[in-house]
Amino acid sequence: MKIVIAPDSFKESLSASQVANAIEKGFRDVFPEAEYVKIPMADGGEGTVQSLVDATGGTVIEKRVTGPLGEPVNAFLGVLGGGKTAVIEMAAASGLHLVPNEKRNPLLTTTRGTGELIRATLDMGVEHIIIGIGGSATNDGGAGMIQALGGRLLNRAGQEIAPGGGNLSQLVTIDLSQLDSRLKKVKIDVACDVDNPLTGPQGASAVFGPQKGATPEMVRQLDENLSHYADMIEQTLGKQVRHVPGAGAAGGLGAGLLAFLNAELKRGVEIVLAAVQFHERVKGASLVITGEGRIDSQTIYGKTPVGVAKVAKQYGIPVIGIAGSLSDDSDIVLQHGIDALYSMVPGIIPLTKALENAEPYLTKTARQIAAMCKIGMGMR
Repeated sequence: MKIVIAPDSFKESLSASQVANAIEKGFRDVFPEAEYVKIPMADGGEGTVQSLVDATGGTVIEKRVTGPLGEPVNAFLGVLGGGKTAVIEMAAASGLHLVPNEKRNPLLTTTRGTGELIRATLDMGVEHIIIGIGGSATNDGGAGMIQALGGRLLNRAGQEIAPGGGNLSQLVTIDLSQLDSRLKKVKIDVACDVDNPLTGPQGASAVFGPQKGATPEMVRQLDENLSHYADMIEQTLGKQVRHVPGAGAAGGLGAGLLAFLNAELKRGVEIVLAAVQFHERVKGASLVITGEGRIDSQTIYGKTPVGVAKVAKQYGIPVIGIAGSLSDDSDIVLQHGIDALYSMVPGIIPLTKALENAEPYLTKTARQIAAMCKIGMGMR
């Protein structure tokens, strides 16, 4: 019997790999002879680098890069097993968590560090780059990123515009003549799970700007600046990015990746499923177990458990979902490929206790699920 275990991380407690190990331990008590295939998963957000590295036998590499406020920060990237694919979480270099609350100002923050991580992957000779673009502190349309890669964004005096979304209004010339030529030889996939356009009421500035520290006046200025930026991109490169779904992700980084690096925006879980060769590895399984920290009605929108379940159903394999907590509306996932849901929490307990004891709780729950499976196999 082959059992595939493909969970996301349980945030603030266990990595996806640790979740998979805990589930296997519980199941092995009941089915010691089964073949277990553990595939740590992610949806393109936090934990994607670690999950893909764990799933493929790759390596996490630390890098010192420019942070959102221009100061050096410690970031990281992953190189997957085989050495041909790199994975980056832009938040590692340009994330909101790197900026203290009192210093959050998207007029000033830059994606330069994200560009430096991309350049580092080029130095490693990779052929494919996966970039997760959630959790940004920025609203510069990827301007800092492209400057780090050799692109020149110039003002009327022929000088580089200063960092931050507040300075995009000064842009009059886009010069890509010195853009790193190695970019032409790599395929770039962007894990993007929002459909927001670059500008307007549903754009990057209006929807995401306030959480990055933007006041209503800042939002107006940032949106106007991104609109000007889109005009300059269309004028110089002949590309229209203003209304592309996902262009507004990560403060317009989606638009920058589309315009300058010919990247393709995809659902994060789809990228991860392909990177870990999930279709091939799930074939012949008797059962798939997936999960994440919380399963609710939002899980059906591009989250790992439903992404895993949809593939499993293509091969007629039953799917069990395990979560740290289940919302009142979590049953909706049963209409999207998951056959049964379980919470690992043994009753009403403080959140701190649940987080501290996540591993033993998960193992105990997995063992109980396995026991029920065994009982079911013997019933007629």
